[in-house]
Amino acid sequence: MNDATQIRSALAGARTIAVVGCSPNPDRPSNAIARYLREQGYRVIPVNPGHRQILGETCYPSLSEIPTDVKIDIVDVFRRSDKVAPVAEQAIARGAGFFFMQQGVIDPDSARRLEAAGIPVAMDRCILVEHATRGFAGRNFDGPGER
Repeated sequence: MNDATQIRSALAGARTIAVVGCSPNPDRPSNAIARYLREQGYRVIPVNPGHRQILGETCYPSLSEIPTDVKIDIVDVFRRSDKVAPVAEQAIARGAGFFFMQQGVIDPDSARRLEAAGIPVAMDRCILVEHATRGFAGRNFDGPGER
């Protein structure tokens, strides 16, 4: 967990990031970070059961409702710690490549289950901070998901 090499590898290889708990409010961190990730060339899939569209993208009620032909490279979670377990189970079922729990989101049991399933975890870490401090910031690729 929180392995710098795994975090760097996930960010370098990812094309699609599901942002669970993405808010339509531009003043919320989840929205700002989703926008940042899009600006960096990632395809962002918002996940929030209360909305049909966020940032001009189809918003899904849960990870399990994202079409199965969409490969999810990173799951980025903006939910309370006590709400992580079901998201982790869906990430395992989907075969997500990496699981980020944003700053303040801590669920060691879910982290252990994810890692036992072969999914590396960053817990209590901000994906934007990790991205920017690992030398990726400003490296916009050919377009969303085009690497």
